[in-house]
Amino acid sequence: MNQTQIIQWMQKFADTIEKNKDYLTELDAAIGDADHGINMDRGFKKVMEKLPTLANQDIGNILKTVSMTLISSIGGASGPLYGTFFLRGSTAVMGKQELTPEDTLKLLQAGLEGVIQRGKAQLGDKTMVDVLSPAVEAFEQAVDDEKTTEEAMENAIAAAEEGMKGTIPIIAKKGRASYLGERSMGHQDPGATSTYLMLRSLLESVREEVISNK
Repeated sequence: MNQTQIIQWMQKFADTIEKNKDYLTELDAAIGDADHGINMDRGFKKVMEKLPTLANQDIGNILKTVSMTLISSIGGASGPLYGTFFLRGSTAVMGKQELTPEDTLKLLQAGLEGVIQRGKAQLGDKTMVDVLSPAVEAFEQAVDDEKTTEEAMENAIAAAEEGMKGTIPIIAKKGRASYLGERSMGHQDPGATSTYLMLRSLLESVREEVISNK
C-alpha cells in the first residue's frame, strides 16, 4: 500500500461519511447527542482541504496531518478518538513510502491501542473498539497466514461488520450512551458504525490499486 492509496483512503472515507452523515446522526440521536454524522463530516471536509498538500509526504506524515486536522475540527469524543487512532498509526509507519501487510498491521494495532488508552474502553463496551479489535485480530491472523493486504482487509471487514452489528444488543458502558443504561440496548453504536465505514474505505482503496495493477 502506497501514499496514493492512503490519500485515496481518506478521500473515500470523507465521501462515505458525507453520504452517511444523516444515517450516523440518526444512530447517534437514539443514544447520544445526535451530532456524530455532522461532526465527522465537518472534520473530514477539513481533511479533504489538506489532502492536496500531502501528495509528496511519507505515509506517516500524511496520517499525522489527518490526525491533527481531526482533533482540531471534530467536536465531542470523536475528534480525540479518531485523532488518536491516526496519530498512533502515523507513528508506527513514520518515514515509509509503502506499507507491507506487516506495516499495515502495525498501523492498525497502534491505532487500536491508542483508542483504547484514550477512551478507556474495552471490547463489549459498545464503542468503536467493538469494531476495531476484532478487525485488527482478523487482519493479524491473515498476515500470519501470509495473505496479501487485500485478503487481510477482507477478513478484517468481515470481522468488523460482525462487531458493528454486535453492538446492537449491548448495554453501553462508555460515553453519552452509557447514561441510558438498559435503554441503550437495541441500538447500533454510531462510533462503531463510522469505524466500520473507515475500514471499508481502506479495503476499497486497496482493491482499486490491485485492479489497476492487473
